[in-house]
Amino acid sequence: MKIALACDHGGLALKNAVCDWLNKNGYETLDFGTDTFASCDYPDFARKAAEAVAEGKCTFGVLVCTTGIGISIAANKVRGIRCALCSEPLSAKMTRLHNDANMLALGGGMTGVNLALEIVRTFLETSFSGEEKHARRIAKIAAIEDENLN
Repeated sequence: MKIALACDHGGLALKNAVCDWLNKNGYETLDFGTDTFASCDYPDFARKAAEAVAEGKCTFGVLVCTTGIGISIAANKVRGIRCALCSEPLSAKMTRLHNDANMLALGGGMTGVNLALEIVRTFLETSFSGEEKHARRIAKIAAIEDENLN
């Protein structure tokens, strides 16, 4: 399974830890940057990773900025992306079960490495429930995208 990774300067340390963990645990990673602590703009990196997931080049994506908020907002502007900001494993589990989220956002300044790795593990190991009510809701989200994104 190939995982897209991206961050800004505020998420670099955590992204690197996640990347190392993914590689050690049998995942293939595609890193869209950044690779420096110099100030940069998270939308540039979020977009590249989100497009890789939306186009099917990667199965899932993990994004990190200082809070996880901005980078998740940017990723969710790409058609077909359902990026969830999670700060604990239960949210990661529920967003996969109910929302079939395909990207995970983390806050590099908010979440420690051990907790973040547990969130990532939970996200990647949880499958979409496939329940009709959840599929119906995801279809309604896609309809909103179709109406509003050109």
